[in-house]
Amino acid sequence: MFKKSLALAILAAISGSALAQQAKVDETIEIKATRTSIPQSAIPATVSVIEGEELRQQLSVAESLSDILGNLIPAYSPSRQKLTSSGETLRGRQPLYLIDGVPQSNPLRNGSRAAYTIDPFMIERVEVIHGASAIQGMGASGGIINIVTKKAEDGTSHEVNAGFSAPDSEVSEGLSYQAGYLLRHGSGQWDVIFGAQYRDTGMYVDGKGQLIGVDTTQGDTMDSKSYDLFTKVGYDIDSKQRLEFMLNRFDMAGNGNYYSIDGNRVENVPALSVKGEYPGDAPENEVTTSSLTYSNSDFLMADLNWQLFFQDFSALYGGGTYATFQDPAYGDEIFDQSRNDSRKYGSRLTLNWNNIQQSPVSVSAGLDFLSDETFQELAQTGRKWVPATEFENWAPYAQLRYQANGLTLSGGLRYEYGKLKADDFTTLASYGSVFVEGGEPSFNELLGNLGAVYALNDEWRVFASYSEGFSMPDVGRVLRGISTPDLSVSSFLDLQPVIADNEEVGIEYQGNAWNASLSYFRSSSDLGARLQPDADGFYSVQREKTEIDGIEFSTEYALSNDTALGLNYADTNGEYDSNDDGSVDTKLGGRNIAPKRANLFWSQQWTGMVSSRVQWNKLFDRDIYSGEDAINNFDGYNTVDATVLVETRDMGQFSLGIENLFDKYYFTYYAQTVGGDNRNFTGRGRTISFTWNYQW
Repeated sequence: MFKKSLALAILAAISGSALAQQAKVDETIEIKATRTSIPQSAIPATVSVIEGEELRQQLSVAESLSDILGNLIPAYSPSRQKLTSSGETLRGRQPLYLIDGVPQSNPLRNGSRAAYTIDPFMIERVEVIHGASAIQGMGASGGIINIVTKKAEDGTSHEVNAGFSAPDSEVSEGLSYQAGYLLRHGSGQWDVIFGAQYRDTGMYVDGKGQLIGVDTTQGDTMDSKSYDLFTKVGYDIDSKQRLEFMLNRFDMAGNGNYYSIDGNRVENVPALSVKGEYPGDAPENEVTTSSLTYSNSDFLMADLNWQLFFQDFSALYGGGTYATFQDPAYGDEIFDQSRNDSRKYGSRLTLNWNNIQQSPVSVSAGLDFLSDETFQELAQTGRKWVPATEFENWAPYAQLRYQANGLTLSGGLRYEYGKLKADDFTTLASYGSVFVEGGEPSFNELLGNLGAVYALNDEWRVFASYSEGFSMPDVGRVLRGISTPDLSVSSFLDLQPVIADNEEVGIEYQGNAWNASLSYFRSSSDLGARLQPDADGFYSVQREKTEIDGIEFSTEYALSNDTALGLNYADTNGEYDSNDDGSVDTKLGGRNIAPKRANLFWSQQWTGMVSSRVQWNKLFDRDIYSGEDAINNFDGYNTVDATVLVETRDMGQFSLGIENLFDKYYFTYYAQTVGGDNRNFTGRGRTISFTWNYQW
């Protein structure tokens, strides 16, 4: 496949970066997720950038970053509108979430909460690199979602925001409100930014005026409170050296004032919420992320960037009297709930030699280290569901880039060494109380990438690339589900890593009034990691060959200086090997693959102070099953959102947003294709929000 990709790159002679979603590509934009000083247009992959203004605009019709990604990135799965990103993929695979380069995803036990570790008020922009990438290390088999936080400025400035939202029915139960403050200060060698944000979120109401069911398994963003405390302090040692410290504390917890009544998928009866205290503790996310970064623009004739980071992650999930949780030693009908705890720290060293000896050749090299300790317990009884496991990963890498006469060629290697350590443990009684011998298995992988970008003229670019991504197959799920005696961690095949081979070709046009991009991608894994639910709805990992391909298209046309129309479209398909004969034969379902979808939008600048945006999200039918599995087919739906922004000279900025303008009643994509009766959730109906932002 590597040779095939090389041939594609040479024969197509191509390159370019795909058009940023809803934004004209700016040659001066540098994508921090690439870890080098390179403009977006020189990256041989599809890249989307969601700038701060667009982010704030989307928050008028969205509740979270997960919702925003679902609205703006068609190759990203529709948001579940819950406190989880489980089942939300990018190009059919898991993306790696980063905050200023610090990994948020947990390699050993994916708790699917990586999209809920920072409040959007603290975000400057979001960079999305589509497709498998090894540049940031493990976990990026679907791509990279790098959250870039706000930064300080010269002088002193303040920013406050406040707002509320509510459905157009059941207003008292659905009322939500939020408020935040941000201070920026820069003087001399020092700069500092401090932010605080608080949110109180009410219940969600569907298109029939019903209270949407609370997800008592994964957790929910409705009926919750959250706060975020953020600070970043920078010190310029001299004109070439800088130190920067970042700390973010995010906490979201459910109120536990509602519980859910099961629906019926066969009869299209939704799971609904009723007021009342649910047993156990309300689901919660507690995440502390910190980093210390040293940069030197003249170290061994290179730009040096060295980051040390630490993250403490704790996620409490909902509970139940599931068969998996039962153990005669603890009584009958045991109610329990799981908690996932992960503590990781690491180092990321990067050296960039740009235009060596004034030549068109640049070199990047570095060394990454990650240490992660994770366990999952049943919180009410203190039983270990996933034993404490430790993982260490070392990864040196080198990247070569050539840029001249409109051509950019790049290629590199990254060597991954990983070592897992797990002590002897015994599985839960429901798995047979099986004793498993511990061990210290290790892995070695050499990952390659190759890309070409060519500017045909000032308006047209083409690109091709091949890249390999590396991720772990959710070790926790594998270990906790062992039911076969006499196994040891060292010899258990399912702990082998997932290597995703990703190929992509694309073309981009950028004119004065019209921008467009089109790309085709394909990825495959000889030993994938498909999740399959059991009777309780808990997932086990199936190691099977998988193949995924699809197209992405985006275009925007400026009818005038004040009016623009745009369209984003993606179609992704995938198959896996169900009978282990070496050939894929069965369609991947909604747990892995997003439906074919389109986003059409109209932006209008009415006056110098009044602007608006209307967006139509269309999710197409997906009819891939027959027989008993036909229940997992998807009946598509479409929704319309609208926002109006008013800027004043003295009172700040006001925005009015209406999500699901026509109050469409629908079952979410996840509910239709994956969820059981207790997760047969409908989507949010018409919801109105009003926000005020003031800066001085």
